[in-house]
Amino acid sequence: MSWSKLKQQLESFLSPALSGRVEYRATGYRYLPDKAGLCYIAADKKNVLNMIDKTTLIRWYETELDIKNDAGIYIPITDEEIEAVRKGASGVIPEDRLQVMARSRKKAELAKQLMTAQVSLSKSNFVVTANAFLSTSIEASMESNDILLNILALVDRRVGKKRLLNIADQMKLKHPAVQYFYELRLST
Repeated sequence: MSWSKLKQQLESFLSPALSGRVEYRATGYRYLPDKAGLCYIAADKKNVLNMIDKTTLIRWYETELDIKNDAGIYIPITDEEIEAVRKGASGVIPEDRLQVMARSRKKAELAKQLMTAQVSLSKSNFVVTANAFLSTSIEASMESNDILLNILALVDRRVGKKRLLNIADQMKLKHPAVQYFYELRLST
């Protein structure tokens, strides 16, 4: 599918509140047809998500420790996770320390997921992912670990305010790029 047709289809799925605010842009090279151009998403005329450039508005993590030490990432933990830490530990551990240990384990898992998603995003082809988005259900795109699929689903008109409010806790565990577009959608 040509870029103009793909862009037209993606923009037809944009939420009416974001129409005109979110744009899909691509650069192409006329004399290098085998060279892939850059694709990026712009919000309010600013390049917000460029999959290769680390100087965009979205924070890109370089190491697992960056994610673990980021104070902006809040990890909700359940009683089952605390109980699993309690069973795995030998001896009596104070309750507040159990919460810290459970949150640390969950942050380590999240860090690995975010890093793999970020690496796959930088290697991905926007056109391939966008075509996959157009051919899959909105639920599958929302639950996917692919950052770009999540973003395309969040700005989609088929996702209503009620569904957005119901996934607030899940969004805390997503990449900052996904969180940015989630906040953008909620602000409309």
